[in-house]
Amino acid sequence: MLSPIGESCQYETWNRQVKMWAILSGIEGNLVAYEAVLDDIQKHFVQVEQLYILGDLVGPNSSAEIVVQRVRQPQKLQPQVCIGWWEEQCFNLYGLGGNSEAQELLSQYDGDTIKLLWNSVSRETVQWLRQQHFGFVELDCLLIHASNVSVSDQLTPETSVWKIIDRLQRADVNQIFCGRSGMVFEYVIQNGSVASTVSTLAGDQPSQAISLQEKRLIGVGSVGRYPGKATYTLYRPGSNKVQFQTVYY
Repeated sequence: MLSPIGESCQYETWNRQVKMWAILSGIEGNLVAYEAVLDDIQKHFVQVEQLYILGDLVGPNSSAEIVVQRVRQPQKLQPQVCIGWWEEQCFNLYGLGGNSEAQELLSQYDGDTIKLLWNSVSRETVQWLRQQHFGFVELDCLLIHASNVSVSDQLTPETSVWKIIDRLQRADVNQIFCGRSGMVFEYVIQNGSVASTVSTLAGDQPSQAISLQEKRLIGVGSVGRYPGKATYTLYRPGSNKVQFQTVYY
């Protein structure tokens, strides 16, 4: 059974001695938002041991290069970065991606935005971004921008349960943390089983049952997409608890 938990959770006082992960996505070159989140992490959650940035580190923002430098030369914790949708568009613009015509970018944004992206992200930065991971598998978790299919594969609470199960099984994990939608949510597939039947011209094939342990899809929010409001996620591996944080700046 698929059960959406919601876009927020009740505030919990976290033990400062418990090690946690801070999971960010969608900074999109927004330096002010990124610094506000780093300040929030430092102020309240000093025992964060891993800092993940799940794609869209850069974007059409004049401060994108400064954000990249902050990430490459951090004052404290070294972020682990994977590529996202905006990084893929930069690769395409520089002729280094799989679609040099940048059709997806052109279909969604006007010429001014594309020009700003080009001016905001240097070739040197693009080369560094190309060295980053597509995603991370840690414990029983996949941390990724969209899904293990592509950086454009957006997963939300409205996504089909079959699609979510497929993405989980492809990665052989019980939890996916993703940032493509920019939303914060926790989606639980409860213990149970699902049955599927394939129909062909020869008739229905034998039904197949899949047994499932509890699995989760977690939207980690967006740091820089929405002016004045940054959202990110804290995860405590020891207890498997998730907390969504909102920072107004």
